[in-house]
Amino acid sequence: MDSSNFGFLGPHNKQLVTLGGLAESYFPSDPSTAIVKLRQFAELMAKLVAAHHAVYRDEREIFEETLRRLSYDRLIPKEAADIFHALRKAGNSAVHEATGDHSTALTALKFAWSLGIWFHRTYGRAANFRSGAFVPPRQPVDATVALREEIEKLRQRVAETEGDAARARLEAEEQAHAREAVEERLAREAEERAAWERIAQDIDAEKAEVTSRLAALQAEAETAPRAEAAQLVERGEKAAVKIDLDEAETRALIDQQLRDRGWEVDTRDLRYSNGVRPAKGRNLAIAEWPTANGPADYALFVGATLVGVVEAKRRRKNVSAAIDQAERYSTGINDSADFIYAGGPWGQHKVPFVFSANGRSYLKQIETESGIWFRDTRRAANHRRALVDWPTPEGLTGQLEVDQDAADAALQAQPFEFGFPLRHYQESAIRSVEAALSAEQRAVLVAMATGTGKTKLAIAMLYRLLSAKRFRRICFVVDRSALGDQTEGEFSTTKVVSGKTFAEIFGLKGLGDVTPDVETKVHICTIQGLVKRVLFAADGASVPPVDQYDLMVIDECHRGYLLDREMSDAELSFRGQDDYISKYRRVLDYFDAVKIGLTATPALHTTDIFGDPVFTYSYREAVVDGFLIDHEPPIRIETALARAGIKFEKDEELELLNTRTGEVDLAHAPDEIRFEIEAFNRQVITPEFNRVVAEELAQHIDPALPGKTLIFAATDAHADMVVSAIKTAFAKQYGEIDDAAVKKITGSVDKVKNWIRSFRNDANPQIVVTVDLLTTGIDVPKITNLVFLRRVNSRILYEQMTGRATRQCPEIGKEVFRIFDAVDLYPHLQNMTDMKPVVVNPSISFAQLVREMTEAENDEQREAIREQLAVKLRRRIKKLTDEARQQFEAEAGETPEAMLQRVASSDAPELAAWLKDRAAVGPILDWQAEGDNAGYVPISRHADQVVDVSRGYGSAAKPEDFLDSFAAFVRDNINTIAALKLVVQRPRDLTRADLTELRLALDSKGFSDANLRRAWADARNEEIAASVIGFVRQAALGDALIPYEDRVRDAMRAIMASRAWTDPQKRWLKRIGEQIEKEIVVDRAAIDKEPFIADGGFNRLNKVFGGELESILAGINEQLWKKTA
Repeated sequence: MDSSNFGFLGPHNKQLVTLGGLAESYFPSDPSTAIVKLRQFAELMAKLVAAHHAVYRDEREIFEETLRRLSYDRLIPKEAADIFHALRKAGNSAVHEATGDHSTALTALKFAWSLGIWFHRTYGRAANFRSGAFVPPRQPVDATVALREEIEKLRQRVAETEGDAARARLEAEEQAHAREAVEERLAREAEERAAWERIAQDIDAEKAEVTSRLAALQAEAETAPRAEAAQLVERGEKAAVKIDLDEAETRALIDQQLRDRGWEVDTRDLRYSNGVRPAKGRNLAIAEWPTANGPADYALFVGATLVGVVEAKRRRKNVSAAIDQAERYSTGINDSADFIYAGGPWGQHKVPFVFSANGRSYLKQIETESGIWFRDTRRAANHRRALVDWPTPEGLTGQLEVDQDAADAALQAQPFEFGFPLRHYQESAIRSVEAALSAEQRAVLVAMATGTGKTKLAIAMLYRLLSAKRFRRICFVVDRSALGDQTEGEFSTTKVVSGKTFAEIFGLKGLGDVTPDVETKVHICTIQGLVKRVLFAADGASVPPVDQYDLMVIDECHRGYLLDREMSDAELSFRGQDDYISKYRRVLDYFDAVKIGLTATPALHTTDIFGDPVFTYSYREAVVDGFLIDHEPPIRIETALARAGIKFEKDEELELLNTRTGEVDLAHAPDEIRFEIEAFNRQVITPEFNRVVAEELAQHIDPALPGKTLIFAATDAHADMVVSAIKTAFAKQYGEIDDAAVKKITGSVDKVKNWIRSFRNDANPQIVVTVDLLTTGIDVPKITNLVFLRRVNSRILYEQMTGRATRQCPEIGKEVFRIFDAVDLYPHLQNMTDMKPVVVNPSISFAQLVREMTEAENDEQREAIREQLAVKLRRRIKKLTDEARQQFEAEAGETPEAMLQRVASSDAPELAAWLKDRAAVGPILDWQAEGDNAGYVPISRHADQVVDVSRGYGSAAKPEDFLDSFAAFVRDNINTIAALKLVVQRPRDLTRADLTELRLALDSKGFSDANLRRAWADARNEEIAASVIGFVRQAALGDALIPYEDRVRDAMRAIMASRAWTDPQKRWLKRIGEQIEKEIVVDRAAIDKEPFIADGGFNRLNKVFGGELESILAGINEQLWKKTA
């Protein structure tokens, strides 16, 4: 027997056709069984899909788990996943609750039919398959009016799409059915069902054949090239775009989406016309609610309160524009005793929240045509925006409690008074964030240098926002569990107001709590945990609601987000979401929350997500202000191998480490092989390099002295080698070293959190070797030495690494920290830019790019692909084997280098035409010889020695050159930099603001205090703790360079001797002198800050000094910088 709608699936699997046919045959008399058969249909199809992608497990895996894995790995598009889940849930209800009417069964049949077309277009290589219209099943004897109308619409659609013959056939069938007696009809339907059941039994008997088919598909997929797997996903996404659901199917999807979020909904039954009305204790989505502007597709009620209206469109309709219709419903709601309003009115609007939807999953690239569109009508400034999912009844109720205007006013009136000192820039950052929020900004970025107190800022900022009731619940996102524990500790111990900690005032949940409670105000989560909850959930109902949080604060937001840029329209037509949205970005997009990103190092992808920073406080500013520690010019350790590289001659015997087994094999070099410094300990193991660098470090670092050392290794295995080399070198230098003093801390170490805690708090370990684990967010103030034994290919990562040592540590008298560079890092960094790669997806195959180039529909698409092909080909050419080159030239008729020239210089249409006849070059370029990835790394036994140890003074080769360039800068800019002129000519008038301006200007040229002091010491062999003003006046006027502490002592001694002071005045002068020693300049503004403001600030102290305080401060400045020979 032939199935009306599922026959085309026969080549894939006969059982799909049978199950579809059974569902059609059961429909007239037993819709519940029909739905069960369609669930079986969908489950079998899901297994076939899994096998096609090489992820099928076995027949025991439940349907839900199969779908979860397919969705998480993005092997099926969301549109298909939604239909799979709709059939699964309908089938579950039919099996366990014996539910399922004819309308539900009809919708399920249409879903299964659409899913079958998607499957055939994707896995049958039939992208342009045209199925014709859905053929409705036979009408039940007891069909409702609505069902008859729906079936008639479907019949008309068949007639319209398939012509006169189809129309005549349908009419004849209908007439025959009408003439047929009920008993005869039931008997015939029973006979047809029996026939289908016999076919099903035959198929069941061939169950082993189905299992065998699945295994064969799995095996075939496992051996398929990676490019083919990517193409399969791409075909699925293209086919999903063509899924065309009618209005009834769309409403069925929307019903399920609302149901998953806690709403009682059924478009067919829970309708106003059926007498359904809001009721206490129920959260109802009532269909077809009447308004003066036409019936709203849904009216949302929390109890008796009307909170929202919805306009539902068919899938192909623009959903963003449909908000206008929802707003008309909001203005046209008729007053009634059946419900109560949620407040308002708000202008003309009587309903606070309006929505529009077309059942299509949210996709940022076609945002206006997908997702659920929403607008809060309570404020005219509130704009419409897309949501990924429906809000919950609890979420909408919570939103009603947020009065943004009142919250903004409360924030304006709220003082910045906390149980901990808030620095000036932290207060400025908070004010900037609040101003951005008041201006309706939903993504905000704050850039503050590592170590400047982002967590304390967050505590103060979140306290203000929560106490002003600007937000209901906040998710504080970290990227590592260690940082989450550290953050939770800060929130739990920092006293905010009235002696209470943040956690005592507001409900706080940490990493151990997956779901926040009703009372939870701040929930600390890792981004990995959120990814698992949002993207790894079995279905929509298991995913956290989009309104679980209304604010997300993302700490270290530069990490983890892999987005380089949005795809162009040209690229979009070829590749789906996974090519341009990382899992992290998808999680951030999922929650309907304001996002505040905190970072020390904004990058292109950070600003793409959060926008430009609303506030920036740089590392150099923090050093100038005295909040962070500066580093001396880096100490460069150069070895003979690092300078010359490592070379294996042709036929030279090689030791090869098998990285999988740990065994060492012997081989001969097939040709000359060279490795430069950036490859050391990544592509070639260099024991001698590690040894000599470790011995040089032992000359500079004494583990018995205060301060800790952090070493960055190239790989986890390299870290083990470095630990061994360091222990040997330091034992040789110092006689013995405690074994616990040197430790590897990487992700592979057991109880890594405990070791991080020990590094921070305990005497040991003194020296830690890591790779990436300790690059961000871990605070160890005692670090005084950073050692780079690996090249860093990211300026962001480098700045994060150096940030580990910038924190102050008065406990050990830390004034500067040192950087040891053994891999020639600084020149490499100077040539580095923040440019992102042209290739959007580095793993995309040449075969796919070539195919896309030849199939592209316009020149814009071809040009985008040509650029990617050029970049990828340039990299690949260097790695082609001789065999691959020969095959390439035979196929292309030219060398790979000639093709690169052609790709770079040809126009896109010309290149597409050339490639059309040479499609085989793609797989050849993708091909790798067997063993290419065997995991063998050569071991170098070449001797090595340190050949030079020097300071990195930028472009200056020697410290004397650096000091000369500084003196030239001072002389050349005295008349252009106002603060510089004051220092040289009128130091008594210098203010703190002037000093800050000067130090930042000098810093921008590399002339920091630490660099100047180090250069002076290296050039003159004398350590002088002079201030930057002292260096400027020495360069400009020839003033003697003397320690700043001595200057302050002599100046204050002269001031004290200049007149008779009262005892209170003497005590205050002593305190002022101590502060000058710390801050260089103490002016009126400084007296109005800590430590003086607590005692009344300038006004009170001015009275102590008889109104002469400003004159006295100027006199101290003048005395301080009186010219000395």
